[in-house]
Amino acid sequence: MRQILLAAAALCIAGSGAAQSDDDGAVAVVQELYDLVTFEAGTTPDWAYARTLFLPEAVVVLRSSRDATTVFSVDGWIDDFVRFIEEQNVVETGFVERIVQTESMEFKDIAHVLVLYEAEIPGWGRPPQRAVDSFQLVRRDGRWVIASIANEVPDAEHPLPAVFRR
Repeated sequence: MRQILLAAAALCIAGSGAAQSDDDGAVAVVQELYDLVTFEAGTTPDWAYARTLFLPEAVVVLRSSRDATTVFSVDGWIDDFVRFIEEQNVVETGFVERIVQTESMEFKDIAHVLVLYEAEIPGWGRPPQRAVDSFQLVRRDGRWVIASIANEVPDAEHPLPAVFRR
């Protein structure tokens, strides 16, 4: 469960259709992913649409324990998220990942978006867990797509980066 709370990747789309256009910027694609992985009770994310937000070769690296990370393909990340939903019966509660703050940079056809987010399972009585996702995006065929996501969780020895402590 912790791995998924840290993710989602990623992560995190509300609706269907084509991924964000270039005019919307890289941050909009990242927001779309968080919107996707946030879902109400009785529903689940549109995983086919989620795939359109990524390069087919994209990599998702998530903190899976205090001293380990797990590396996923996009399909592997989706499979892991689906397992989490099923094993924790999250379809009955829903799931929330909300962006608290972003820092971004776009240069020509590359972008970096750093995200401070909170994840929680409604009704579990636990406070939201904060974590940081680092997104690399590239512009392909006139739209931004995610090339990679890496995730990290702050702790007593490693507080949030200064950019998020303002």
